[in-house]
Amino acid sequence: MAASPRRKRPWRARRPGRPRTDPGAGLHDARPAFVTRILAFDSGIGGYGIVGALRTRLPRADITMLSDNEVYPYGEIPDTALVARIERVIGAGLDAVRPDVVVIACNTASTVALDALRGRFAIPFVGTVPPVKWAASLSRTRHIGLLATAATVRRPYLHDLAARFAADCTLLAHGARGLADLAEAAFRGRPVPQDAIRHELAALFGQPGGGRIDVVCIGCTHYSFLLDALRAASPDGILWLDPAEAVARRTADVLAQLGLDDTGNGAGVALFTAPPADPEALRCGLPGFGYPDFSLLEIAETGIPAGTGYRPRLTV
Repeated sequence: MAASPRRKRPWRARRPGRPRTDPGAGLHDARPAFVTRILAFDSGIGGYGIVGALRTRLPRADITMLSDNEVYPYGEIPDTALVARIERVIGAGLDAVRPDVVVIACNTASTVALDALRGRFAIPFVGTVPPVKWAASLSRTRHIGLLATAATVRRPYLHDLAARFAADCTLLAHGARGLADLAEAAFRGRPVPQDAIRHELAALFGQPGGGRIDVVCIGCTHYSFLLDALRAASPDGILWLDPAEAVARRTADVLAQLGLDDTGNGAGVALFTAPPADPEALRCGLPGFGYPDFSLLEIAETGIPAGTGYRPRLTV
């Protein structure tokens, strides 16, 4: 007997200007009667770059950042298991926060799970994808660079993106395995090893045609915290593109389509799915994004079946 299709989880949009009826529930006990809520999501701290852009564009919105550090890094998890995990964590986040929109502030999660999330939950989702279209509009040499995780580089989504929006360009991509960990360290105030930065850039620009690259896309939100180091170590004249502002702009557009504006007190919660590494250093970085501290959102099970070869490493 064939399995019946899974129904969308119902999600009721509230009417514009209508106060919440549950002011004491969930994670937000102290808030004005009218508040716009955003849930941002990533596997680690990469999403905080997008949170920063959201705070600039929507300074009064209530923005909760949920980091699924329990199973970081996402790139090492098989796609089917990863989609199931992301659905599980997003479901828990929706129950805790009850947002108006969800921002998937993670390239890997967006490329592998965004369609599944939209099919599962009846709430607007804004994804984060490599800014290939933007790069194609700016490149004069028609040679575009992409610095991303190995998982993003190998997925068909990227090749489809290039075919749709940069067909007349040569896209040279490099899956930088170590940069996300360096970004996690940089967020905590640790120095960034310049040799490691130069190594990854040499792999990008050292490809055939790499000398003609004039625009480089950031294909992992973690790399926002390494942009200064990447710019300093890259050849002269390279334009680096970070999609954070574009994602924030799209989020504001979605809220406007829902009839919601920038209303609230600029609050929110920093959530992690496991105790993060070096919590004191982490706490030093959080206030710059509007969070005095962090809380844990426990997920009952990882949702990743045995036999996938995945081994969690709680380094973030």
